[in-house]
Amino acid sequence: MARTGIGSTGGKNNGSGQFFLATLLLWLVSVVFEIVFNLRTELLWVICGGCFFQSVNWVVRSWLSRDPLFVNTSVSLLHSIVTSASVVFILLNQCLAKGLEEMFDHSELVGGTWKWAYPALCFSCGYFAYDQWDMLQYRLYSGLIPSILVHHLVLLVCFTLALYRNVTINYLILTLICEMHSIFLHVRKLRRMAGIRDSNTALVKLEWVLNWIAFVFARCIPHILITVKLIKDAHKFEKGVELPLALFGMAGMNILNVGLGLDLFHAFRRERSNRRNQENTNHHNHGE
Repeated sequence: MARTGIGSTGGKNNGSGQFFLATLLLWLVSVVFEIVFNLRTELLWVICGGCFFQSVNWVVRSWLSRDPLFVNTSVSLLHSIVTSASVVFILLNQCLAKGLEEMFDHSELVGGTWKWAYPALCFSCGYFAYDQWDMLQYRLYSGLIPSILVHHLVLLVCFTLALYRNVTINYLILTLICEMHSIFLHVRKLRRMAGIRDSNTALVKLEWVLNWIAFVFARCIPHILITVKLIKDAHKFEKGVELPLALFGMAGMNILNVGLGLDLFHAFRRERSNRRNQENTNHHNHGE
C-alpha cells in the first residue's frame, strides 16, 4: 500500500513502537498456531511472503544501499509491481473463465475464491507483516500514533481474519488494485532520493501524469466502487462481522485516499513552484 506523507523521510519517535511490535508478535503467534495446530498449510504462503521480502531487503542492503528508507522503499516498489501483476492476472483469468457479470456477483465476491486469489492475498499479507517489522526496526515512522503503522495493523487484521474464515477473499483482491498507483509513489520517492529533482525533464513530467492517472483510476474509483457495492449488497450479507469489518476497512481506505490526494496535490504544487522560481532565476541571470 501507499505511504502517507509524500515528502516525509521517516521519523525517530519510538513512543508507540512497543505497542505495534507487541501486536505484530501476537499476529505472528496466531498465524503459526493456525498452521501448526489447525493444519492450515495454505497459510504457509503468508510466511513465504514475509521471508521473501525480507530476503529482498537483505539483497538491496548488501548490494545497493544501506540507507533504511531507500531499502524499505525499494522492497515496497517490488511488492507493488508483483501484487499489481498478480491482481491483473487473476482478474483477466477469471473474466475469461466466468465473465464479468458472474465474476462480480455478491456470492462470488464474498463466499467464492478466484483461482490464485488465496495465495496472492497470503503473500501480500506476509509483505505487510515484513514492512511493519522493518519500519519498527529502523523507526521509519513519525508521530505519537503513526498512521502508516496503524494502516498496516488494520490491513493485517482484516486480511488475516478473511484468510482464517475464507470469506471476502475476492473483495480484498480488488482492493489491491491500488498497488498499481503505489508503484508511481515509490518510483517518485526513489527518484528524489537519487537526487533527480528537476521537474522540467520529460521523464519527471511523464511520471506525474501517470501518477495522477493511476491515483484516479487504480485507487480512488475502484475503492469508491467497492464501497458502493458493499452498501448496495448489505442486505445480502449474513449476520456476522464480515459486513461491518468490510465497511470499516473501506471507510478507512477512502479517508486515507483523501489524505494521500491532498499530499500529492501539495507535492505537485510545490514542485511546480520550484520550477517557476528556477525559471525566473535563470531568466534574470540571462537578462544581466
